[in-house]
Amino acid sequence: MNTLRKMNLLLKVFSFVKIPLIAYVNPKVIACDNKQIQIKIKLNRRTKNHLNSMYFGTLAIGADLSGGLLAAKMAREKKLKMSLAFKSMQADFIKRPEKDVIFTCNDGELIEQMLNQSQLSKERINQPVNIIATCPDSFGSEPVATFQLTLSIKVL
Repeated sequence: MNTLRKMNLLLKVFSFVKIPLIAYVNPKVIACDNKQIQIKIKLNRRTKNHLNSMYFGTLAIGADLSGGLLAAKMAREKKLKMSLAFKSMQADFIKRPEKDVIFTCNDGELIEQMLNQSQLSKERINQPVNIIATCPDSFGSEPVATFQLTLSIKVL
């Protein structure tokens, strides 16, 4: 089974079992390696607001998944058990996303350092990760929103 297919299956199972709200917006992993992840959420009746743009709660789900899923993938590859949470979130909503949105986190190297540091120290490590939301069908590679989430990882 290829990596993207496996990631999407794990995401689907995790969301149905642990956080059904994630399943409700039906995100898809469209690219993933140890440096970057991209998650797509389609604009539809479930994900849009009264202005026919993506609801900010849906945008928050996409940002959360981008940082968290990349960390979970890396921990799984290293066969590590970890506790993951987000301690804070800052968001800038730049443009109204009126089409499907892609969430990109390019902080794989930072997340790997966090995992290694927590594994050695057995302490919780907190670092900000950055997520960029784009709406390629409307604005190309220009961000529609940017997020900074403080990722908190502890290897168990």
